[in-house]
Amino acid sequence: MAYKITDKCIGCGACAASCPVSCISQGDSKYVIDKDTCIGCGTCAAVCPVGAPTLTNSES
Repeated sequence: MAYKITDKCIGCGACAASCPVSCISQGDSKYVIDKDTCIGCGTCAAVCPVGAPTLTNSES
């Protein structure tokens, strides 16, 4: 399972700064997670002030 960042993202960068495998980067309108690198640890979700990262099936 991997995380993805929903449209709730406000672009604060807290998730990217906290990711232990550096799989989060700035996208066009929000941060994005590389699903192939994400280890599903949930650190991004824990630090996000708006709850934008959500657990998803890594195939989607």
